[in-house]
Amino acid sequence: MDLYSEIILDYYKNPRNKGPLKDANAYSEEYNPSCGDKISIQLKIEDNKITKANFDGIGCAISQATTSMLTEEIIGKTIEEIKAMDTPDIINMLGIEISPGRIKCALLGLSTIKKAIILHKHA
Repeated sequence: MDLYSEIILDYYKNPRNKGPLKDANAYSEEYNPSCGDKISIQLKIEDNKITKANFDGIGCAISQATTSMLTEEIIGKTIEEIKAMDTPDIINMLGIEISPGRIKCALLGLSTIKKAIILHKHA
């Protein structure tokens, strides 16, 4: 197994920032019916930046590990920086090739984070 696969397994088995975020002011939930993945995101947004990020959910190793990694990656980033993130950013973060059938799993966390930001702006 290569280093990147081991890192993904570690994030899956020992997720970072998993569980409720008591002072969250942005929230979203997404579901991937093709895989059964379900992700909820809680964010603390202050001065147009993410100061805290937590998630909860169930699903495959790719969706859970990617979302866990993202909660670490987005802290300190501005809303605009997060909105600009896309598929290549996720693939680079993971460090492995993602098969076409798994790309939705890898992108679920990012789409849920972006939805939470949009809902926060309209609240």
